[in-house]
Amino acid sequence: MSEGPAPLSRLTAELSQLPGIGRRTAQRLAFHILRSDDADARNLAQAIAEVKEKVGLCEICFNLAEGPRCRICEDAGRDETVICVVEEPADVIPLERTHEFRGRYHVLHGVLSPLSGVGPDELRVQGLLDRVREGGVEEIILATSPTVEGEATAVYLARLLKPLGVRVTRIAMGVPVGSDLEWADEVTMSKALEGRREY
Repeated sequence: MSEGPAPLSRLTAELSQLPGIGRRTAQRLAFHILRSDDADARNLAQAIAEVKEKVGLCEICFNLAEGPRCRICEDAGRDETVICVVEEPADVIPLERTHEFRGRYHVLHGVLSPLSGVGPDELRVQGLLDRVREGGVEEIILATSPTVEGEATAVYLARLLKPLGVRVTRIAMGVPVGSDLEWADEVTMSKALEGRREY
């Protein structure tokens, strides 16, 4: 059975590489793009190119940034004494939506997963330790997902951080076990922050 013209097949194949997009959804998206105005298609292509060209990592917390620092690290009104450690940049968004946390962040860009070949050297652990050693940090909130890998990462970080004289807490388990923070709603995230505990 024909997949259609080669450019359409290529677009479908590229779209199907996106997380959560199967072949049928990719095909529907490809046909939608094909039917859309030329200007809309160009805008989409330009937005993709622009995000790849202009968005990098913050030099302090490793969150996404357009420039050397992210908007949170540039905000002088944030509490520098508290750092919330998350797995991925997407995890910052639900925490920010709660409007409960006014500290800073540190993004690990993953979790420990020996079976996948991800060890401490593949994560942004050293940057976190350096920030604590510089002084001024009083509390580290470990907000990794409540998965096996997230828990292992939290335990590992707690062991490294406690000897540095900083208070180490873990978000409460209001977040369903086995889920990712990216999908948690504001109320759940708010309760998880409020119920954090010493680690």
